[in-house]
Amino acid sequence: MTTSNDTATDRVTSRHGWQWSSLAAYALPIIFVLLLIIFSLAVPYFATWANFGNVLQRNSIIGIVACGMLLMIITGGFDLSVGAVGAMSSVVAAVVIVQFSMPLGILTALALGLLVGAANGFFIAKIGISPFVTTLATQVLVTGFLFVGTSAQPVYGVPESFTVLGLGRVGPVPIPTIIFAAVALITWGILRFTTLGHYIYIVGGNKAAARLAGINVERVLMTTYALGGFFAAVAGIVLLGQTNIGQPASATDWPLTAIAAVVVGGVPLSGGVGQVWSAVLGTLLLGIIANALNLLGVSPFWQPAVTGAVILVAVGLDSYQRKQRERR
Repeated sequence: MTTSNDTATDRVTSRHGWQWSSLAAYALPIIFVLLLIIFSLAVPYFATWANFGNVLQRNSIIGIVACGMLLMIITGGFDLSVGAVGAMSSVVAAVVIVQFSMPLGILTALALGLLVGAANGFFIAKIGISPFVTTLATQVLVTGFLFVGTSAQPVYGVPESFTVLGLGRVGPVPIPTIIFAAVALITWGILRFTTLGHYIYIVGGNKAAARLAGINVERVLMTTYALGGFFAAVAGIVLLGQTNIGQPASATDWPLTAIAAVVVGGVPLSGGVGQVWSAVLGTLLLGIIANALNLLGVSPFWQPAVTGAVILVAVGLDSYQRKQRERR
């Protein structure tokens, strides 16, 4: 028999559980705002628009890659080849721009990124190779072709005007940030309003159930990885705009940094859940931490260690919260 005391206790427990879950849902924005305040007060020159513009410009490329990585992580996978695809797009765009024209160079680079992403999706979805093995092999293969084709030498000769794409500004806002915002809005629109976005969540939650529901899982995965490759190519073109050099050895840290940005944003690698704002905030959070460390003169050798600690704490808290919710 249930007593009034038991009922009251259940209500209190339920209320506290709701409050905790609500607080956990806003944990990342709260941490981000607190860090902004702390760094603004403690770090010289941090709270200036020039510095904020620098942070946005430097991290927009990773943000673009992270949007594509988010889609793949929601399906339960990831892509280790985005760095190689970005470098390939940068080099190919540079070669075609120098020899032919700027529009053709951009279109060729985007098409190649889309093609490599679709190839990843084919091997993962149709052949059944794991995302780790497939994208690692693609990364090695693309990098090898790049080094052979360029003799591991940078490609020079891109017109100076192309740097507007990577270094230019519209008013006070860097153009790479505008591109990042556009990619984030496109990703949000895909997940929020399209059938593909709905299917991405279902496939990430349970592939077997998705097949039973009549969803073409293979097509969803191939499209998702194609989008990931396309976004990596966009980032590669922006990188070319910042450096004006097609560098085969560039972008090696993109895969793990993009995965870290998404995971720090609270998106689990198990798939099935995730929002665009998580990837955006995760990217900016890692960006302001790296920027504050630079302004404080912290050795670059220590910065990866701090970033790794942040990732461990973020993932640890998220895992703990999920276990607590499962026990209720």
